[in-house]
Amino acid sequence: MYIRKVEGPRIVNLPDGGTLSRADLPSKDTRRWVASRKAIVVKAVQHGLIGKDEALKMYGLSEEELDSWQKAVKDHGEAALKTTSLQKYRQL
Repeated sequence: MYIRKVEGPRIVNLPDGGTLSRADLPSKDTRRWVASRKAIVVKAVQHGLIGKDEALKMYGLSEEELDSWQKAVKDHGEAALKTTSLQKYRQL
């Protein structure tokens, strides 16, 4: 079996007892960003699975976009990443 060499950890443990691996990350060619995919990227950056710069480059995100996802999760939880919730949480 061939295992590709990658920078950094392959798996990180989450505070809730779960794990997050590179296999759990969305595809590099993701264009439709649903809340669950955004949440996985935010968790991966927060817990050190991938670096912020790597996430920006991998997914073609702007720094402001990733920062807004992180702020939304920090302030209101993962539900704030849903498109239907954007107006509700941005007004606060």
